[in-house]
Amino acid sequence: MFSIIQAAGWPIWPLILCSIAALAIIIERFMSLRAARIAPPTLLDEVITLTRSGLPAPDVVDKLHDSSVLGTVLAAGIRAAATDARGDEAQLRNAFENAGRLAAHRLERYLSLLGTIASAAPLLGLLGTVVGMIEIFGAQSPSTGSNPEQLAHGISVALYNTAFGLIVAIPALVTWRHFRSLVDGYVLQMEQAAERLLPHLLPRGRR
Repeated sequence: MFSIIQAAGWPIWPLILCSIAALAIIIERFMSLRAARIAPPTLLDEVITLTRSGLPAPDVVDKLHDSSVLGTVLAAGIRAAATDARGDEAQLRNAFENAGRLAAHRLERYLSLLGTIASAAPLLGLLGTVVGMIEIFGAQSPSTGSNPEQLAHGISVALYNTAFGLIVAIPALVTWRHFRSLVDGYVLQMEQAAERLLPHLLPRGRR
């Protein structure tokens, strides 16, 4: 591996840094975007059951807030209902929407960087290709002819950087699209959960 890096020349080092960053983001997002940490399947039904007889106690709401991302959104609506004795539906919806935006921002963490790496890696590989082509043309001399060693090095720089750029870009692009789809699904799930909980937070829904 080290011999390949040496043959690829200095343009491969930015690609190596990109590959390390992409791998770290992919591992972190796979761990963070698990359903158990974002939207446990039974959480909404449990919250609806609690709110049928009245609003939960503050300590219960705090535990709900800390349980998951969906719990954070639902807890924001419950707290808004507790502070508004009139049960204003517009205010409750606004509380859900604000919490949902913060939750979506939390879910999208590092995804823009991963998308940037997926877009930039082929360009960095192309840069290495251009550098290799420059070395190839530099190996041609009108007086002494071609320098085989320099010519071979230029070819290796061009090919290794092109290949490594694609090796970094393809997994980064695939996982970025996967995470984007996953986040969109979670956001939709949280919106539907808020809509289901909202009637139970209004005064008539708690009777």
